[in-house]
Amino acid sequence: MSNLRLFVMSILAALLIIACQSNSVQQSPNSQSLTDCRTIQHALGEACVPTAPQRLVSLDDTTLADALALGVPSVGASLIEGRLVADYLASRSSQMILLGKSEQPNLEKMLRIKPDLIIGIDLFSKPIFKQLSQIAPTALGNWNGLPTWREHFNFVANVLDKEDEARQVWDSYEQRINKIRAALGNQLQDVEISIIYTYDDTITIDAENSFAGSILADIGIRRPKAQAAVEDGIIILSEERIPEIDADIIFVSVYDTESEQILEDWQQKPLWNQLKAVQAGQVHIVDANIWRAGDPMAADLVIDDLFKYLLKAKP
Repeated sequence: MSNLRLFVMSILAALLIIACQSNSVQQSPNSQSLTDCRTIQHALGEACVPTAPQRLVSLDDTTLADALALGVPSVGASLIEGRLVADYLASRSSQMILLGKSEQPNLEKMLRIKPDLIIGIDLFSKPIFKQLSQIAPTALGNWNGLPTWREHFNFVANVLDKEDEARQVWDSYEQRINKIRAALGNQLQDVEISIIYTYDDTITIDAENSFAGSILADIGIRRPKAQAAVEDGIIILSEERIPEIDADIIFVSVYDTESEQILEDWQQKPLWNQLKAVQAGQVHIVDANIWRAGDPMAADLVIDDLFKYLLKAKP
C-alpha cells in the first residue's frame, strides 16, 4: 500500500471518529435546557448551572480538589497529562471515573456517566468548550498559573453555590497559618528558604507568588531576592543559575522517580554542593503532588510539612 493511500485512509478514519463523537454529543440528554438553575459568569461567558448538582465532572486536578474541599465529590474527572489521582485525594474519589487528559478528555466516556455540571479551567478546556456545553452546563474559570489558586477555589465555590463552605475553608487555613507562625516565633526571622521543583528533565524555582511560595509568604518566611514574584510563579532554572536557589533551607518538591533522577544528576554538580543548605544538611525532599497542587487541602498538607521540618530545623 502506498504512503499516499495510507495517508488518505488515516484522514478518512479521523474524520469518521470526529463525526461519530459530534453526533453522540448532540444526542446528550443533559444538553436540554434546565429550569431549576442559576446563572453564573465564567471565563467564556455565562452558564445556567443546576442549583444542587449531583453529578459533577471536574476537568483538572485542581478543580477536582477544590470541589472535594467543599464537600462535593466528582463522578468523573480528567487530570493533567492523564496522570493518576494524587494520594491525598484518592480516598475521597474511589467511585470516580477517570476520563483521560485535561487537554483532551474522553467525551464518549463523559457522556455515559451523565454529568449535570462540568467545571474546569479555560487553559485546558477552552478549545472543547462548545462540545462540553452540549453534554452539560459548563463553567470554566480563568487560570493564570498557580498564583491564581485562591481565585479558582472561590470560583468553584461560586459555581457550586458553596460560598459559606468556602469561607469556613479559608477560616481554617488562616487558623493554621496563625498557629505555625506562633509556633515558629522568631526562629526563622533571619532565615531564607528556597523552593524548587523537579519534573521530567527540568528544575524550576517556585517563586514567592507560587502555590507553596504564597503559603510561606502568609507565614512571613523570607525568600531569596532572586525568587521574587513573577507572572506565572515559576522561574526556569538552568545549571549555571544554581546559585540563585542558595538559601539556609531548601525544599525540593519531586514528582516521580524520573524527577528523582534529575535531582540526583544536579546533586553531582559542583555548584550544587556549594549551596549553604546543602552544606548544612538542610535540603528536604517533599511531594510535588502536594507542593504543586494549588488547592486548600494540599495547602493544609504543605503546612504539615512546614511544621515537620521547620520546627526542628536549626540552621
